[in-house]
Amino acid sequence: MPDLPIIHAPAYDAGFAPGHRFPMGKYTRLMELIDDTGLAARARFHAPAPASAEWLSLAHTRTYVDQVIASRVPREIEREIGFPVDQRVSMRARLATAGTVMAARLALSDGIACNAAGGSHHARRDQGAGFCTFNDVAVAAHLLLADGEASRVLVIDLDVHQGDGTAQICADNRAIRTVSMHGEKNYPVRKQPSDIDVALPDGVRDEAYLEMLDWLLPQTLKGFSPDLVFYNAGVDPHEHDRLGRLSLTDDGLRQRDRRVFTFFRDRGVPVTAVIGGGYSHDIDAVARRHLMTFEVAAEFA
Repeated sequence: MPDLPIIHAPAYDAGFAPGHRFPMGKYTRLMELIDDTGLAARARFHAPAPASAEWLSLAHTRTYVDQVIASRVPREIEREIGFPVDQRVSMRARLATAGTVMAARLALSDGIACNAAGGSHHARRDQGAGFCTFNDVAVAAHLLLADGEASRVLVIDLDVHQGDGTAQICADNRAIRTVSMHGEKNYPVRKQPSDIDVALPDGVRDEAYLEMLDWLLPQTLKGFSPDLVFYNAGVDPHEHDRLGRLSLTDDGLRQRDRRVFTFFRDRGVPVTAVIGGGYSHDIDAVARRHLMTFEVAAEFA
């Protein structure tokens, strides 16, 4: 049986105190669950090296990149990010970004790959925001295009929050199509126009959500033939997510992931999955929601 490529580094977990608004421990717990459930036996694990300043500067200003690497981010930007950018956070952001690059390259060769972090879609060109330091998908997309590894890239973002940073960074690059389906009244207050945006009202449940997704997926390829898809599989549309405001069940999230992977597999387009958002003070619960994406992805490896 083919193995699912999974990218992970222990330093994806920057060691925040329990109870922090950002559930940093979910990255460690996710890997424990991958091992405990036996999924590890069907996976190949890869560890990234930190992304270079040159890579990061493809999507971010060099001034901001240097600030993060030196852990000298201005306080006003740290407040927008939601936590101080110390050395551990800086390294985590560089590793997670490189992990998405590695996952993208493995997806191009293997058809599918998952980064056990990533999806930091609120980071904009000149700063971070919304628990996001570097925009890993935007960096990876620009790098693959610059290196000639892809000529067109699709970003489909199903995190409950709009992918405003990705939309902003990629707005002028016609080789990248950005798609976001998100909660209309959720963060960020000021949305940035993606190429395709679908804004959902609060409380949407499985049936309506999946019906909209079935409409959306064919739209993503109209007049656009990508060599690679980046899929932000945030689990914050879940009914018990602390910041979500939608009402998907576990089964709804599984069906969502299966629809995305099936749609692009049937059309021969490789998929790179990143885990995106998921918020709960119960680290085990949110990690188990992320685990479902890896379990479904393994069906397609």
